[in-house]
Amino acid sequence: MKLLLVEDDPTLAEGIAEFLHGQGDEVTVESDGMRADRLLQENGFELVLLDLGLPGLGGYEVVRRIRKRGQRMPVILITARDALDDRIYGLDLGADDYLVKPFELAELSARMRAVLRRGGSVSEPALSFGPLVLDIDGRLAELDGEALALSGREWEVLEALVRADGRTVARERLQGEGSGNALEVYVSRLRPRLEAAGVLIRTVRGFGYRLERVKERGSGAD
Repeated sequence: MKLLLVEDDPTLAEGIAEFLHGQGDEVTVESDGMRADRLLQENGFELVLLDLGLPGLGGYEVVRRIRKRGQRMPVILITARDALDDRIYGLDLGADDYLVKPFELAELSARMRAVLRRGGSVSEPALSFGPLVLDIDGRLAELDGEALALSGREWEVLEALVRADGRTVARERLQGEGSGNALEVYVSRLRPRLEAAGVLIRTVRGFGYRLERVKERGSGAD
């Protein structure tokens, strides 16, 4: 199984990773919440083990971003916080389980198997950016409540931009196997339809594109 372990205690992280490697799992270890969030956007992990007290970006916010992007992999929180309110808050954000430190590695393994049997989070696989909503399972797009017809490549470009949630996406990630000129065509087709609802595809020169909201509808982009 390919999983991400996010833990800023190097001794604990090393022990968990060694145990999981022994089970045959492929483990990526990260200690910073912001870097972990970027990894989650770029890699297809099957399960996330997530500490709460992280530098860069707290564990609760990492969970919130995972679910906002529509990612459905199971998330198990591993933390020293044992208050009932902490557990409830984490589960309400979209975590699938909560394991309080210190814990036995055998129990961690059992909880991993349990969440995988349940199929992970049951949260709705929808992404949104302002008035733009993408139904990932149905591969349907809506803008201001109206259906937005997209070609296959237009969908892929728009999904990547919405997942980035206002952050810049590199041209290389957006163009896939096509040429750079083809990407410009898809962007030029999407822009006028989105701008009518106040969503811009902004060019970041020399790098890529990002989505922006504007108060005045109909404004242009670079």
